[in-house]
Amino acid sequence: VQLQASGGGLVQAGGSLRLSCAASGLTFSMSGMGWFRQAPGKEREFVAAISWSGSSTRYADSVKGRFAISRDNAKNTVYLQMNILKPEDTAVYYCAAAKGIIISTIPAQYNYWGQGTKVTVSS
Repeated sequence: VQLQASGGGLVQAGGSLRLSCAASGLTFSMSGMGWFRQAPGKEREFVAAISWSGSSTRYADSVKGRFAISRDNAKNTVYLQMNILKPEDTAVYYCAAAKGIIISTIPAQYNYWGQGTKVTVSS
């Protein structure tokens, strides 16, 4: 199983980025997908999750109204649209797959993790 995240970079506060995560080697359409992030010196935290069909989503309170998770099962890809970025959003962002689980906000329920993509938001 491989999860390849991309789309990170340096952006000014108030700007936008779109992360992508291409999955291979798993039944993507039967995997809950999520995004997590880890800032320097902090623990990994939940950001957003999406159900198999994309009909259900979950967000951390800190990103509600600014971030949007989506998926394209035909392309085995999950996305994270990040708007109105803040310096506190600076972190390495990881996509993850929860095999056989419809949707989850719990890191321990995710079986597979990508390598991460770095997002830096300057003030």
